[in-house]
Amino acid sequence: MRAFRRQVGLAVALAAVTAAGGCATTQIPGRPGKSAPARREVHRDRAAAPSILNDQIAELGRSFDGKAGIAIVSLGSDWEAGWNARMLFPQQSCSKLWVALATLDAVDRGEVSLDQRVPLTRGDMTLFHQPLGDQILAGSVQSITIGDLLFAAITQSDNTANDKLLWSIGGPPTVRAMIARKNLGAIRFYDGERALQSKIAGLAWNPAYSIGTAFMDARTALPMPVRQAAFDRYVRDPDDGAAPHAIANALAALKSGELLSRESTAKLLSTMGQTKTGGLRVRAALAPGWEWNHKTGTGQVLNGQIAGINDIGLLTAPDGTVYAVAIMTVPNKSDGSAQQLMRNVTTTIESYHATHPFGG
Repeated sequence: MRAFRRQVGLAVALAAVTAAGGCATTQIPGRPGKSAPARREVHRDRAAAPSILNDQIAELGRSFDGKAGIAIVSLGSDWEAGWNARMLFPQQSCSKLWVALATLDAVDRGEVSLDQRVPLTRGDMTLFHQPLGDQILAGSVQSITIGDLLFAAITQSDNTANDKLLWSIGGPPTVRAMIARKNLGAIRFYDGERALQSKIAGLAWNPAYSIGTAFMDARTALPMPVRQAAFDRYVRDPDDGAAPHAIANALAALKSGELLSRESTAKLLSTMGQTKTGGLRVRAALAPGWEWNHKTGTGQVLNGQIAGINDIGLLTAPDGTVYAVAIMTVPNKSDGSAQQLMRNVTTTIESYHATHPFGG
């Protein structure tokens, strides 16, 4: 068991040879979306998954209408399957996982407490899905605990909860520093939901955008060439880009207790198990007895294309075998094909496991 834990610990270190260049990168604190050369991955590559599974995953990725990235890590047998696993994909709200991880890391370091309360004001509101913002406008909440922010950000993908949590722990540099310190690899982190979504739309954030349809109205008012250029730039080189390989290995390390204290690990995994979003993705294909602790991400849509639709998490079989899974896509059409791919990957893993218990 000790040897296995050492292997897992090594497996999540600084990542990632990206498809574009093949050198490891890390974030420069204070410079969102930029990368600089970093020390090489210190973990050994895992063994390739059995060919029967690898071939099936490759075929699913190859036949997808768009760009797909898939990484599957078996914690029991220490293998990894993948398709485009080292390419950078838009994370969208999957990046909320790193805010939660940085928060619990700060808890472990004694810098914050989950019971600590922070004030909420109109200026904390963001855009798109923000149930907490609705409560702020209604005057029904003036403060909230760090723990409640974390829970809402993960389980409801609440953008206002996430951005408030982010700035309550020190802002984007804190998250980037955590990613680098824990050697998570090819995972970029931008400046929060307001800044990222505005940039994708070709806008600069304005607090007025947080009310009603103001953001959508401002976005619609832009000339289409401006919107398309901003959208295409983001999809081509996402400011929040991450490699499925890096994400799956980070999830494996989380599950193995390599990233947080035992208490904080249990807290985050339990929270991920209560995620409400993504009902048509991996969760829709779970066989009886299987569990999915996860985080979803969904981008803006322009001319039928989605700027990222993802599901990442820990898939647990009835016998306790755990697979860390990252499925990331940029579909050519918003026709449900990305969700179907996620379901197909899930059933493929389940079928493989039925004949190879414990991930063998």
